[in-house]
Amino acid sequence: MPFIETKTTVNVTDEKREELKTLLGKAIELIPGKNEGWLMLSFSDNLKMYFKGDDSADTAYIDVKIFGKAEKKAYDALTKEICRIYSSVLSIPADRIYVKYEEADLWGWNGMNF
Repeated sequence: MPFIETKTTVNVTDEKREELKTLLGKAIELIPGKNEGWLMLSFSDNLKMYFKGDDSADTAYIDVKIFGKAEKKAYDALTKEICRIYSSVLSIPADRIYVKYEEADLWGWNGMNF
């Protein structure tokens, strides 16, 4: 039950969104027990964003939420891969990308909680 929310200054075309979907679906497997079968994604693009007081370069904020817990080394590997993906697909420099993680003890789906 992971959820990855993307906020970016870049225009994300349908083709780029599909490529991100595929690559993030594989990347989420870096967190043990997570896979694309439960992955939910959202994309907000063409946003006005400032980073370090500067809005002149493309920027992304990636929010990753998971049910349960993971080890730091898994998050480290996923951050590296997320930065690689967004740099490759959307040409956003890794030093203009923030990745935030949140672990949830309760996660609801289909009228029940896990």
